[in-house]
Amino acid sequence: MYKKQLVILTLCWFMMACQSKQSGQNQDGQQVTTYPVITVQPQPVTTSIKIPATIQGQQVVEIRPMIDGYIEAIYVNEGATVKKGQLLFKIRNPQYEQALRTAQAGIKSAVANVSTAELSLEKLKPLVEQDIVSNYELKSAQNTLDAQKAALAEAQATLANAEANVAYMYIHSPEDGVISTIPYKVGALVSSTSTDALTTMSNTGNIYAYISMNEKQLLQFQNNVVGGSMQDKLNHLPPVSLVLANDTVYRTSGKLETASGIIDTETGSVSLKATFPNSKGVISSGASGTVVIPFKTPDAIVIPQSATYELQDKRLVYVVIPGDKVKSVGIKTTATDDGLFFIVSSGLKKGDQVVLSGITALKDSVQIKPVQAKSDSVYNKLNR
Repeated sequence: MYKKQLVILTLCWFMMACQSKQSGQNQDGQQVTTYPVITVQPQPVTTSIKIPATIQGQQVVEIRPMIDGYIEAIYVNEGATVKKGQLLFKIRNPQYEQALRTAQAGIKSAVANVSTAELSLEKLKPLVEQDIVSNYELKSAQNTLDAQKAALAEAQATLANAEANVAYMYIHSPEDGVISTIPYKVGALVSSTSTDALTTMSNTGNIYAYISMNEKQLLQFQNNVVGGSMQDKLNHLPPVSLVLANDTVYRTSGKLETASGIIDTETGSVSLKATFPNSKGVISSGASGTVVIPFKTPDAIVIPQSATYELQDKRLVYVVIPGDKVKSVGIKTTATDDGLFFIVSSGLKKGDQVVLSGITALKDSVQIKPVQAKSDSVYNKLNR
């Protein structure tokens, strides 16, 4: 019986020794649990903000007639790609054609009148020199010639106006681009004051993505991008990306180029424009998307989100203090894009030791046995 009790006591002592070796004991004989910790070191990290955008071609032009008339011919289809100068519509107005013929006839008459006046003047010159006719008749002939030349100039202006009106009957594309819908059919009456344009032509060689940045986003932008003025910050900003309506990322990066620089008092936002090349016409004018603006921070204090906890709307971590005890510290954070880490803006500094896991069992002044975790294993998923 004595031997059996001795064996049991030996086993209990052995198990307690193993547990003490694993967790450790403090000087008071209390159990000290092992916790993984990480020493805070600045890390390079990239974050981004995503802002809805409306997309337009670099040039969107309403095609409208300059004259009144009816559509005689439509030379393009809706959605067609056209070149600069390509014929799109013909507007027919017989009055302008008749006015052109009348003006052409008026030119011939005016030219004949000028020729006749010149002959009369040349005929009078030798007669005046021989005192056969008076100088008054010569001056009268000169005045007649001047009047006929003025009439010719007026006829030429009338012809130019008539030719312009006839030229307006043929509507050409002002730029390379894509034709939108055509609300009119052949035979429809149109004018320069018509409510609807003949069509809309958009040049989408480049597309503009217009975004509105609220005050919070604007402050984040100003605090995270180097540069003095707003334009200087835009020049230092890395390329931005565009997420299309189907959640795919557009293959080519763009550049945030211009900003209004003034906060709209009604919306509390600033308007910006990003330019993306679109030589293959993948993106249509009028589409929607999301502009992703990256911010690179070379020396951010970054910790895993799993190392934090919330208490009364505050974000806290446990920091190891002298004596291997822990203390809860409030921090201000911004989540990284992957949702795995926090960028700490205040509350932690370089060299602080933060408990990584098992924090639900901790409370202030509890002594632990800290074991340093490898930085590479902790931050291998961090977007640097």
